[in-house]
Amino acid sequence: MAKLTSMRNIGNEIEKKLKSVGICSAEELIQIGSKEAFIRLKMHFPNVCLVHLYTLQGAIDDIEYNQLSDKVKCELKCFSDTFK
Repeated sequence: MAKLTSMRNIGNEIEKKLKSVGICSAEELIQIGSKEAFIRLKMHFPNVCLVHLYTLQGAIDDIEYNQLSDKVKCELKCFSDTFK
């Protein structure tokens, strides 16, 4: 299984947070998806924000989070807005 930090956008801090909510490998993050991972993080770390969701999606898509398409960003923003 690949380490989370082997993924683009995933550093030590987000890796620790992901592991604390039961996501311990790159394969698990890909299988779970950015939205479910975001929900888990948000439940344990209320300060998690939209940028975290972009980061997770970018890691899954293997692109820098700021390179996500406008369509994907809009969809993720709408999703994240439901948690305000």
